[in-house]
Amino acid sequence: ADFIQNYFRFDDNLPLIISEINKDEHIRKAIQHFYGLRITRQEPWECLISYMCATYKNIPAIKQMIHNLCKRFGRKIAFGRYSFYTFPKPSDLAEARLEDMRRCKLGFRVKRVLETSRIISNGELDLKALRKVDYERARLELLSLPGVGPKVADCVLLFSLGKLQAFPVDVWMKKIILEFYPKFFTQSFIENVSKRGSLTDREYEELSSFGKEYFGVYAGYAQEYLYHWKRLE
Repeated sequence: ADFIQNYFRFDDNLPLIISEINKDEHIRKAIQHFYGLRITRQEPWECLISYMCATYKNIPAIKQMIHNLCKRFGRKIAFGRYSFYTFPKPSDLAEARLEDMRRCKLGFRVKRVLETSRIISNGELDLKALRKVDYERARLELLSLPGVGPKVADCVLLFSLGKLQAFPVDVWMKKIILEFYPKFFTQSFIENVSKRGSLTDREYEELSSFGKEYFGVYAGYAQEYLYHWKRLE
């Protein structure tokens, strides 16, 4: 019961959060469609490695990479006639051989995951301790890790470290912001980011900063409502 309460963030005051982010007709429609949607509180290590694997990959490929890591480096658990595998600990991956990691089909992510695993395993960075520092400090710490860019950092901050003001921007969120909130940007900026699928770090920061400033301390909730609504409309 405690795990469920914690994981689904039942301690969040959802009515208060909704009233704070309910700024316009777009977010209002998203809230009406998906009222009750909550952000999960994931385990930071699992969240970090999962989002590192997610870079430039679709969901089936991400699931396969994580399954490969768990099967090769995790612990097997038998449940009746089914077998499951735990997520590998930082030390499990830190001690892995590069050839074995490559068999998990992580592509260019292999060395980054290996290096990050060693940093976390050695105690050079305490992920859970980042819950106790402010958003900016925690973000800087995450960005110091190999293979962690602004989007991965914001996802980890939002989904595992309790920084509800984090506002991750992916292809979907870029479309949403440019479609619903163009008046907050210059025409040249809109034209530039519309031309390409990916964002430069500077463009990412501008879009993400808009979300944080416009929606406030619960911007991450606004992001999730808008994202889910747009994906399923």
